[in-house]
Amino acid sequence: MYLGARGKIPRAPGFYKVIPYMDLFFKNIHPLLQALIAGIFTWSLTAFGAAFVFAAKEFHQKVFDALLGFAGGVMIAASFWSLLAPAIEMSQHSGMVPWMPPALGFLLGTIFLRSIDKILPHLHLGFPVSEAEGVKTSWRRSVLLVLAITIHNIPEGLAVGVAIGAVASGSLDTSIAAAIALTVGIGIQNIPEGFAVSVSLRREKISRFKSFWYGQLSAIVEPIAAVLGATAVLWAKPILPYALGFAAGAMIFVVIEEVIPESQRNGHTDLATAGTILGFLAMMILDVAFS
Repeated sequence: MYLGARGKIPRAPGFYKVIPYMDLFFKNIHPLLQALIAGIFTWSLTAFGAAFVFAAKEFHQKVFDALLGFAGGVMIAASFWSLLAPAIEMSQHSGMVPWMPPALGFLLGTIFLRSIDKILPHLHLGFPVSEAEGVKTSWRRSVLLVLAITIHNIPEGLAVGVAIGAVASGSLDTSIAAAIALTVGIGIQNIPEGFAVSVSLRREKISRFKSFWYGQLSAIVEPIAAVLGATAVLWAKPILPYALGFAAGAMIFVVIEEVIPESQRNGHTDLATAGTILGFLAMMILDVAFS
């Protein structure tokens, strides 16, 4: 993980006793299985968030927008602290121009997501059907909403898988604790995401069960993407800093193109902004604490 000044941060022994046990547990598991477990974990928290559709009778837009902002903040922080920073460290230690591999990977990640965004039909939360993106289709609004969140979840799964693959590849700039921190952070922000998509579907007069089902189903790509990300890194270790940058670029694209505009669309800019700041701080603290 990116060290910088963090190696000098004093640690509370009681809080960090859990880390050696995490290391011991994961060292006995194959990296691809680690990635699968991590992806299933983040998927399960999406399902947890989607399940709130059964309990909530009213859905306040202010809360909805604040939660979306929080998710965006987590993704922004994770993109730097967990992906770009270690990619820069790796490049420097490998004798490469420190910024070049992560910058190139970042650019490729945004192009990749833009290509999917241009092709796959989808509709962002809160937008009218007339503003659906991708190839024109007659698919129902509910399907388009689920596909939008599915696209959103691809870079999250990739980020988790690449981080785990980086540890398995023996990189000195990563640790299993840091990969766990990233997984936990992505999982936490998946809770409001799951809630957001299930609530949006419920507003379309879809039953609570179907709203939950499709809400959690939108994250099924995360375990798949996590395994693919880990496989790519294990198969070709030299691409690691590029892969970390790629995942970061894909996530930042999603935040700027989708999450932030959706959170600000209904006029609750202060709440959405506060949510973004809190999400950023939560992921930063989590990453530094576990690294």
